[in-house]
Amino acid sequence: MISRKDLQNWFTRHPLSGKETVKHERIRVAAWAFAEVVLRETPPGADQSTTIRKIREAAMTANAAIACGEGQVKPVKLRVRLRDL
Repeated sequence: MISRKDLQNWFTRHPLSGKETVKHERIRVAAWAFAEVVLRETPPGADQSTTIRKIREAAMTANAAIACGEGQVKPVKLRVRLRDL
């Protein structure tokens, strides 16, 4: 079940450390390489587009997992009150 704490973690900017930046880069490069193979080896069309989009989504989700680092959530003061939205 999704909690408010989860939302706070997911929608808060998480500055990266040097080690995390390297992890992000590795994931990005691996995803790009896979996308290049898909582009080269599959015919153009809806399936190719969907595959590349899902590779991109997977890379973004993996990088979010690094940035959000479960168990490493630090409380932050929200600048905007949710009830004002």
